Amino acid sequence: QAIQAINGCTNMSAEEFTNIIFQKIDVNNDGELTLEEFINGVEKDEDLMELITKSFDLSNVLKVIQNG
Repeated sequence: QAIQAINGCTNMSAEEFTNIIFQKIDVNNDGELTLEEFINGVEKDEDLMELITKSFDLSNVLKVIQNG
């Protein structure tokens, strides 16, 4: 949530973000993601890769830290 707020991406709650990820890549529907499921799912879905990349972009966080 903090990274999303700093990046100005607050149009989606953390819960909604998590639900999207699970809907797209929890292939065995067990409610858990293995590292393998996560990596394979993100690699196969360009939209999800873009969403994750934007959501976890730390460049603005670093700017905030550097500028005090």
